[in-house]
Amino acid sequence: MRKIVVQLVAGAAAIAAVSTIAIVAWPIGAQVELQELEGNAGRGAYLARMSGCIACHTDTENGGAPLAGGLSLPTDFGTFYSPNLTMSAKFGMGEWTIDQFAKALRQGVSPSGEPYYPAFPFPFYAKLSDQDVADLWTAFKTVPAVEIASKDHEMKFPFSFRAGLKLWRAAFVDFEKFQEDTSKSAAWNRGKYIVEGPAHCGACHTPRNFAGARQVEQRLHGANKLPDGGKSPAITKEELLEKGWTVEGLAYALKTGIKYDGDVFGGSMVEVVRDGTSFLSPKDLSAIATYLLGDQNAADK
Repeated sequence: MRKIVVQLVAGAAAIAAVSTIAIVAWPIGAQVELQELEGNAGRGAYLARMSGCIACHTDTENGGAPLAGGLSLPTDFGTFYSPNLTMSAKFGMGEWTIDQFAKALRQGVSPSGEPYYPAFPFPFYAKLSDQDVADLWTAFKTVPAVEIASKDHEMKFPFSFRAGLKLWRAAFVDFEKFQEDTSKSAAWNRGKYIVEGPAHCGACHTPRNFAGARQVEQRLHGANKLPDGGKSPAITKEELLEKGWTVEGLAYALKTGIKYDGDVFGGSMVEVVRDGTSFLSPKDLSAIATYLLGDQNAADK
């Protein structure tokens, strides 16, 4: 009997070892070829603000340089630290190509082929167009190098086994590209692109399951446990209208941080407005509000 148990344990260990090797060797990501595209730095800088790059990759409270990383994000799975996105050849993206940047941004795959943790909202950035990526890359290339190493994530076991993210991606990640709804107005579709794409509103305003994946059936219904310990409200059409929001009021709040009732945004929305939405054009702010509150002016389509 003891011999059988030993054989079973040895067999299980062998299977586990083979499975681990297979997961590590499992290639992810698709080939990208954007070398011929010419980007616009001004539009890329605007997209970077819209995408939250500055807010997440600048440790403002500790006087960190823009986009040098170091901002901590504590979660139940461990603590993440935003990486250095400057043009440092040693610590940042100075030696990357636009194709590597595109693969990282839209597929969540590093230049070395490793999967990024979903604290980086690459599923939302999958909706960025090739031209969006080229514009962003052109803007990032203007960022001065900051010679500061990115902090290593402090993950709990088994989440520290990065290759295991390949299974998580297969189970939970949707890399669907942006699709317009031709029955809606141009403003509504622009708002949809911003909310579901670069602004990644659903990253904070959608509850997550036991594995940290967004519960898509509860999209924009709010979350009870954000990394900073706070909560995010529901921003569905029904909830916003019930609370008295209008397109004009929501657009103004995203610009100033001041809500229609005179109160102000709190929590992580302070950084979202300060470093992101306050830089957006009135037209884009109105588009966001139009999408969230419903296409109430279909004649504009």
